[in-house]
Amino acid sequence: MLCTPVWVSEILGLYNSLTIESEEDYEDVTVNQMLAPKSQQTDATEILNNLLKEYDKKLRPDIGVKPTVIDVDIYVNSIGPVSSINMEYQIDIIFAQTWTDSRLRYNSTMKILTLNSNMVGLIWLPDTIFRNSKTADSHWITMPNQLLRIWNDGKILYTLRLTINAECQLQLHNFPMDEHSCPLIFSSYGYPQDEMIYKWRKNSVEAADQKSWRLYQFDFMGLRNTTDVIKTTAGDYVVMTVYFDLSRRMGYFTIQTYIPCILTVVLSWVSFWIKKDATPARTALGITTVLTMTTLSTVARTSLPRVSYVTAMDLFVTVCFLFVFAALMEYATLNYYSYSVRRPSYMEPKRLVS
Repeated sequence: MLCTPVWVSEILGLYNSLTIESEEDYEDVTVNQMLAPKSQQTDATEILNNLLKEYDKKLRPDIGVKPTVIDVDIYVNSIGPVSSINMEYQIDIIFAQTWTDSRLRYNSTMKILTLNSNMVGLIWLPDTIFRNSKTADSHWITMPNQLLRIWNDGKILYTLRLTINAECQLQLHNFPMDEHSCPLIFSSYGYPQDEMIYKWRKNSVEAADQKSWRLYQFDFMGLRNTTDVIKTTAGDYVVMTVYFDLSRRMGYFTIQTYIPCILTVVLSWVSFWIKKDATPARTALGITTVLTMTTLSTVARTSLPRVSYVTAMDLFVTVCFLFVFAALMEYATLNYYSYSVRRPSYMEPKRLVS
């Protein structure tokens, strides 16, 4: 028989004792984790059942007593692309609204109830609309991107994620050196100022890292928010606006328009170094540069809407076109006067000899 050393036996015994203790600790923790949420789940279920027992979601909080105050936060996930032709931009935001509903107060050790989208349709929600949106989509994968939190004092936080195509009236007089402030405007659809008031919270508008933004032709300069009251026949409404300041980058247009136009003008000046007797060469060069400028002018307008006013790029292309056309007209004038001065001898009238 092989004899096991004493120190090996001690180590094995210590290992077995530690294993048994760890298994006992694990079982105790598991039991505690299974029992504790069960009581909390029952408590949360009873709270929600009691809150919704006589709750009428058709009525706003404090109706007939005071206006409902909605505190607003916006977290900007991304902006872009911006379409100059359609006069719109796309924005992805997380829109958060906070208000107090005294009907949802409860007494419990649980101070906050964090709920998903299944609870959203069971309570009153603000009828917020985005006034300058063309289309808007809420995200539903893998579940509706909605969050609802209820505090024991009746405060409610409701957030959702939206992707909005909003209208932005671009003023293109200085295109492509233009700067714009694209707004995102929202308000209540049916509640006037004496029934619902929107307020910005402190640091209410924040933006994510701009590396994922699709502002291909623009630089993001900053944002600002305002609060206004508009008067309509249906009443006075509180209107909230966030302005996103954008400045256009000139790199694309420098490569695609400015440099080709400048080179075409310089190319038209090459005809000045060609002999005036080389009519085919100078004529072909002049006509080619004129046609090239016409093409460049047409291509430059494809990235713009059909506005009735003149942009800065229109002025530049027009001046370049005039330079090219003037070079062609210079040779036409030179050729005409040169031909007039050197009239052939057979064109001179014959004198009668007496």
